[in-house]
Amino acid sequence: MATFRISPYARRELAVCAAAATALSALIAVAAWRFGWGLLGLLAVPLGLWGCVLWFFRDPQRESPADTGLLVSPADGRVADITAIGPDGPLGAEGLKIGIFMSILDVHVNRCPEAATVVRVEHCDGAFLDARRAEAAERNESATILMTARGGHPLVVRQVAGRIARRIVTDLSEGQSLARGQRVGMIKFGSRVELMVPRDLVGRVCVSVGQRVLAGRTVLVASTEQGRRDG
Repeated sequence: MATFRISPYARRELAVCAAAATALSALIAVAAWRFGWGLLGLLAVPLGLWGCVLWFFRDPQRESPADTGLLVSPADGRVADITAIGPDGPLGAEGLKIGIFMSILDVHVNRCPEAATVVRVEHCDGAFLDARRAEAAERNESATILMTARGGHPLVVRQVAGRIARRIVTDLSEGQSLARGQRVGMIKFGSRVELMVPRDLVGRVCVSVGQRVLAGRTVLVASTEQGRRDG
């Protein structure tokens, strides 16, 4: 049976919302006692808000595909763009960038696309443009996770804040070893996540623009090694 799990990154928000819901419920109870018990129906408001917060911070268990040479999605959401990139970006090589837009209804926990070692995490202050816009990746507040995958290939996952999202959590340290599908953090309240892969590692792109993907489960790219095996 599936278990409903809440992300540990939500402790602060849950504490604040619990206090607010308790205070509002107490006010409604006092008002009902004074002006009529029919007002107790308003308790649905704080209960509904509390339910929405719990749903936003859900963190389902996921099993990633076990085959070698597969890069899975770092985020739930919809593929916003698939573009070629040059060597002057954070990847440091020519490659492919896949951008994923997460709406407020998506699971917001981010996951590692492949077994890798963290090189460093670069935080960058910036604006809060609509995360669906391609330029948001360059102008918005972000956290860039630089990793080295099997074979020494560089990989980059970039967490980008959006118009509503104002907090990026990156739960990593330099030199940390990561498994495919392992949780690496989250972005709170709507955002964009990008995966950057070097050209010589891209055998086949497995998704298209507009497609919905699941973090840790949906395969975005099959590497050249996987492509040769499939062939």
